[in-house]
Amino acid sequence: MTDLDRPTPASYWVVPGKLLAGEYAGSRDEELTRQRMAAFLDAGFDTFLDLTTEGELPSYLSILMKEANNRDRRLHYQRFPIPDEGLPSVEMMTAILAAIDTAIAQERKVYFHCHGGIGRTGTVVGCYLAHQGLDGKAALQRLKELYRPSEQFDFFPYVPETDEQARFVLEWKETGSSG
Repeated sequence: MTDLDRPTPASYWVVPGKLLAGEYAGSRDEELTRQRMAAFLDAGFDTFLDLTTEGELPSYLSILMKEANNRDRRLHYQRFPIPDEGLPSVEMMTAILAAIDTAIAQERKVYFHCHGGIGRTGTVVGCYLAHQGLDGKAALQRLKELYRPSEQFDFFPYVPETDEQARFVLEWKETGSSG
């Protein structure tokens, strides 16, 4: 697997080789979850930011930790629970962006996800792009370009998922925060 390969086809690079966004990293099947965790670790990912809510999907954390231990790898996992099709608070988005900035500054390779990798994930990507200096409209346009390689694009070509999520991104840059 090269540095720019994606361990899951339902993902896309936000910062090539450093920050990948996409769908739920695990699976409802334990063996498939183990295979996915191995693929992420073997591709060099060591930081996982989970945007799902507790109990929304089966946790992959214990399998991820076991696979990391088998490889003598240290990993970082953090959950920022956002309800499906929902929005984070301004404080939570600020914390998510800080976690991404810290991980990249520490030269860690980050994967972050929600369930489908479209709504909550797209909202974070859009705000991250605005945080990096794009205005809200340009951030949404760039998000659409980045999202195109994801297999999710074939059946859901809109990102983020809801008008409210897109508005959150637009407002994030205009005011330095959303809301």
